[in-house]
Amino acid sequence: METTGLPFPSLLALVYLLQMVTPSSEQFTVSGLARPVLASLGENVDLSCQLSPPQSAQHMEVRWFRNRYTQPVHLYENGKDMQGETISQYVERTVLLTEAIGEGKVILRILNVSVDDDGQYHCLFKDGDFYEEAITEVQVTATSLEIQILMHPPNIKGLMVECKSEGWYPQPQMEWRDSRGEIILPISRNHSRDRNKLFNVKMSLLLTGSSQENVTCYLRNPVTGQEERTSIVLSDKLFPGKNIWILILFVMMAVLLFFIMVPSIELHFRQNCNLKDWKSPLIVGLGIVFPSVGVIVGVVVSLHKKERVPVSDPQFQLDTLWLEDMSVILCMLLIFITMLISFIYFRLRAALQSNHVHFPAN
Repeated sequence: METTGLPFPSLLALVYLLQMVTPSSEQFTVSGLARPVLASLGENVDLSCQLSPPQSAQHMEVRWFRNRYTQPVHLYENGKDMQGETISQYVERTVLLTEAIGEGKVILRILNVSVDDDGQYHCLFKDGDFYEEAITEVQVTATSLEIQILMHPPNIKGLMVECKSEGWYPQPQMEWRDSRGEIILPISRNHSRDRNKLFNVKMSLLLTGSSQENVTCYLRNPVTGQEERTSIVLSDKLFPGKNIWILILFVMMAVLLFFIMVPSIELHFRQNCNLKDWKSPLIVGLGIVFPSVGVIVGVVVSLHKKERVPVSDPQFQLDTLWLEDMSVILCMLLIFITMLISFIYFRLRAALQSNHVHFPAN
């Protein structure tokens, strides 16, 4: 039996052609750092990559870039640094350490790390038409040591406390905890970013009773796990009584009744009027007192029952203080008007009676 096949020289030529068409992915590979590199704001960070198997890369192009379609972060070509061809924000901020380039290892050092440096970096080695790359991730972190707890004046809703901190990256996790370490749900969380793209955060809590001895504001960096906290001790005196408005209304009613009734009784005994005459100032006095008190109670209740800014709204504190101020001012204004009307009425009545009424002799 005969077997047919390609002659040996033709077989060798075919193998050679196959090697030329499929260049070797075996020429080299590039490895970078397996884990993300943590970089603190304002410090320097080193990113390394290595050829495998180890070999000299002095004749190769070494390119560090973030996006394939933009300028490189750092470029090494023909044995030289090509700083003029890099992205403007990295000019004078990157250094390529090439002490071990003879073994295929290079290190990119980024100086004065900023928030914009957060993200992925590609390290590419190119030899002729063949190239390989590796990706390394940089995670920029910033943790603030300054946390403030602001306490607003107590109001009819309770005690508002606010936790503020500036200069975080990325956005921190925030929570309130009580003296037992249990989480208390806040009424609002807000954040903004400054010109350096750092996070400024704020969290508010409304306490409606004096059961809490103290509360603690916790902030945690989600990347590093670093946690900062600050606490505030609460006093029972900070919480206003719930029945304070009822007490105020009773006091106002008592003052008005006293102010109206005393002149009525005094006028009766001075003039020795009959029962009908005595009832006249009393009825007028009551006619002034009860409508005035009714108006006061109605206005205050309507103010407190109307739909207002919710506690989760940033304007809640302003709305609540406005409500308290307006209630007090309105009540005082109504009392003043009532007293003024009563005073004028009884003065005029006394003046008229002194001109037309003859007092009997004793």
